[in-house]
Amino acid sequence: MAAMAWRLPTQLATPGKLHHHNDSRTAAYQSSFSWCRTLAPDHLLPSSSSSASSFSTSIGTNTRRLVRCTARAGVGAVNLAPGTPVRPTSILVVGATGTLGRQIVRRALDEGYDVRCLVRPRPAPADFLRDWGATVVNADLSKPETIPATLVGIHTVIDCATGRPEEPIKTVDWEGKVALIQCAKAMGIQKFVFYSIHNCDKHPEVPLMEIKYCTEKFLQDSGLNHVIIRLCGFMQGIIGQYAVPILEEKSVWGTDAPTRIAYMDTQDVARLTFVALRNEKVNGKLLTFAGPRAWTTQEVITLCERFAGQEANVTTVPVSVLRVTRQLTRLFEWTNDVADRLAFSEVLSSDTVFSVPMNETFSLLGVDGKDIVTLEKYLQDYFTNILKKLKDLKAQSKQSDIYF
Repeated sequence: MAAMAWRLPTQLATPGKLHHHNDSRTAAYQSSFSWCRTLAPDHLLPSSSSSASSFSTSIGTNTRRLVRCTARAGVGAVNLAPGTPVRPTSILVVGATGTLGRQIVRRALDEGYDVRCLVRPRPAPADFLRDWGATVVNADLSKPETIPATLVGIHTVIDCATGRPEEPIKTVDWEGKVALIQCAKAMGIQKFVFYSIHNCDKHPEVPLMEIKYCTEKFLQDSGLNHVIIRLCGFMQGIIGQYAVPILEEKSVWGTDAPTRIAYMDTQDVARLTFVALRNEKVNGKLLTFAGPRAWTTQEVITLCERFAGQEANVTTVPVSVLRVTRQLTRLFEWTNDVADRLAFSEVLSSDTVFSVPMNETFSLLGVDGKDIVTLEKYLQDYFTNILKKLKDLKAQSKQSDIYF
């Protein structure tokens, strides 16, 4: 029975798989659920208020799939039984091997939580998570039938997962998250933490941001006790994008966009997350975490140059080029996923600031804003440590030289 509670809504919410059902049992199950969300192209959406499951269609191979979401009452997962009590310290981290996920795992273990990590089966096992003291279970959000077993005995789910670059955005970030939330509801999960993107509600033209916003609404209407955290940008991402190429004297790719981003250290994100978990006042709220200051691409590059002690070989890509490239990739079905990711050029072409004042959030969480790492401090520490290591390696190399 529990399996039916999450499998049926997942089927109804899957784009391209919406069919008319005459079975009276289906109607009975639909009436017992409270939520339904359809993520589908505009031409697939019903023109009237009729049920989203009362029509079917197909997508032509050359038709561009625009991401849209609609919500209505009627279908959703429900908790069918109170279940067995579980320890409040038992948490499941989804996406534990990612940039943020691994910091969540480390922080949770340091604070005494019993951590279970959901990771996809992979050629290189996530042994480092086991070495830290976490339990690792294999599952895949794109395969909903693998999810329920991972939730047994879990009190809190922390969702850090996102799809891989090579797979369609909707596979994990929408369909997988719908299945996860519905299953969490059916199995009585006590709290659900979801990470979203700042300003996702303002950019429906960007598929990933639209999907994040749809997932926020889906979670809010699911009835689960939850916390939604919107993020602006990670400092860790700057290392691979700017710092390493500068040190290796390779090209640094940037844009001429005026967009400003308030980067935050993922360790601070993890710390604030667990402060929020323990604060009952935060339940059901939408928070945004942002760093102390918003930076443009050029300002970040200049900062890296200063700490590296050398100039960057900057290759500037005009935003207009990215936009044209996106238009071209939309012409072919097999490049649609590339076009979806290039959609961020639409955001970069606007004078958007990914930042918010944090005073109210710090007050709510009881945190001192002075403890949040600044980008200057983060990059200074990185370059100091890496340059010292490079210097030591160079010295060791000279000591090992043999002369004849």
